[in-house]
Amino acid sequence: MKKLTLITLTLLLTTALALPPATAQEDVTRWSLPEGAKLRLGKGRIFELAYSPDGALLAVASSIGVWLYDAQTYQAHALLTGHTDWVGSVAFSPDGKTLASGSRRDGIYLWDVATGKLQHTLTEHKHGVLSVAFSPDGRTLASGGQDEIYLWDVATWTVQHTLTKHTFLPNSVVFSPDGATLASEGRDGIICLWDVGTGTLQHTLTKHTGFVLSVVFSPDGATLASGSRDGTVRLWDVGTGTLQHTLTKHMGVVLSVAFSPDGRTLASGRVLWDVATWTVQHTLTEHTSIVSSVVFSPDGATLASGGAGIYLWDVGTGTVQHILTEHTYTVESVAFSPDGRTLASGGGDGIYLWDVGTGTVQHILTEHTYTVESVAFSPDGRTLASGGGDGICLWDVGTGTVQHILTEHTGIVFSVAFSPDGKTLASGGEDDTVRLWNVATGKLQHTRIEHTSSVFSVAFSPDGSTLASGSRDDTVRLWEIGTGKLQHTRIEHTGDVFSVVFSPDGRTLASGSRDGTVRLWNVGTGKLQQTFTSHADRVFSVAFSPDGKTLASRSGGNIVRLWDVGTGTVQHILTEHTYTVDSIAFGPDGKTLASGGYDGTVLLWDIAPSAPETVR
Repeated sequence: MKKLTLITLTLLLTTALALPPATAQEDVTRWSLPEGAKLRLGKGRIFELAYSPDGALLAVASSIGVWLYDAQTYQAHALLTGHTDWVGSVAFSPDGKTLASGSRRDGIYLWDVATGKLQHTLTEHKHGVLSVAFSPDGRTLASGGQDEIYLWDVATWTVQHTLTKHTFLPNSVVFSPDGATLASEGRDGIICLWDVGTGTLQHTLTKHTGFVLSVVFSPDGATLASGSRDGTVRLWDVGTGTLQHTLTKHMGVVLSVAFSPDGRTLASGRVLWDVATWTVQHTLTEHTSIVSSVVFSPDGATLASGGAGIYLWDVGTGTVQHILTEHTYTVESVAFSPDGRTLASGGGDGIYLWDVGTGTVQHILTEHTYTVESVAFSPDGRTLASGGGDGICLWDVGTGTVQHILTEHTGIVFSVAFSPDGKTLASGGEDDTVRLWNVATGKLQHTRIEHTSSVFSVAFSPDGSTLASGSRDDTVRLWEIGTGKLQHTRIEHTGDVFSVVFSPDGRTLASGSRDGTVRLWNVGTGKLQQTFTSHADRVFSVAFSPDGKTLASRSGGNIVRLWDVGTGTVQHILTEHTYTVDSIAFGPDGKTLASGGYDGTVLLWDIAPSAPETVR
């Protein structure tokens, strides 16, 4: 078996002195790429933001590493990679010379900010790290792991105290302004206040009715604010541990809270509060997905918030100053335009249309209010169809405007596909139906109800005469478009059928299933031709290359396999997304494969026959 090898991850210099401030966008899309990949679209999911003490840098903990931005120009200066999983937390030392990053799998990395070099790796946490924080004097580092909390002596990087009150996932740790108290919170719904010097528990705060997701001290250290899955922010008296106020005007879970440096404003998700009166000053509504992190600049004039992109707000007016849109939430589906110049990626924060040549965003389409599960271009490339939890949208690609909204499905739309002539759109949904639509009018033409459970995938044959569908009822079905008759029902799969696709000549249908197999079917007879069994997990997506010689399949986790259709053998294995790969698509020239993942990025792979291969 052959597998593409990893390149050695090269650390980039991290300050304006190390990299020119106007780094070309195309260079950023190629930073720290795995071997065989030629471009990265999107900078990954955002988990936490942190300003350097002097306000010059903004660090972003993401699903693919740590990004460092110039806080004045908002140009990316570095991508620090090496963690083998998502980076959930970052913190600058008080002198700004060291950056700590924590990953849920491989512990804590300590970076030299001036050079970008890795200084130390702390691996004592057995199950990864969810939060890191330096004490105000810089002598202690606190780390909250999925097992326990450690207090580290920075001079020796030895553990001073181990704090073990939490029974489930300490999510966040933060020092009081005087460094004497550490607050920690966890998914057990408990907030703990600890004496840093002795490691003893001072108070346990238990009024939240859901996971506690973030805590922060006021600048004077007298108040602790906490945000929770229960949709509230609670204000606590640090000295007594008693509840002072409960703030409830949130639209959902509160993942992050932050006090302004002067203590007059509290940010909680999308809301800015006047601390003196606990009334809402501003509501920040521009985010298209949940806000994962908020942080004030050291001068208090700017609030940075991360979610679907990074938003920089004027605190006084509540208006947006800048938006960094390359960060995306999740990618559930990818599709190339027929000419290969544009890639659509749909996911948790809408749809991005990318220029494949430059890696830049052309349009962001945000009509959907739920996750976009599927995207597809019309044969002429002028229309994009997208399906999700709130129906189907037909978009004008040139302008990024909605042409039609189709809402007859009564549940999530998992798949959309255009007929070869572009006149008909097929969709499969949670309501167990396959539906056919007139693209020009947006009107429903037919509804097929033969499936007995959710329809995950639909595909037209190249000549437009046959429609295939795969379902949670474990079947693959083939329909005759002209008459609407069911031609074949195949039940050989022993689990949900997540994906179906025709070969370019229309003679073969490939299907991927929860049972871990890829199966190839003869379209004319409906008989099983081949079964590919190398996947050890569910197969969520399959795609033929334009010449029909290669089949790509992606399974649970971050694995994509490339198969030789003629021999049924694996040619390559691609594993470089940091989390689940949700969709794959070949470019029209057959030389590029796009893979979109839950890490919020799309990787474009060079799969030309001349590409170097290494046996592993």
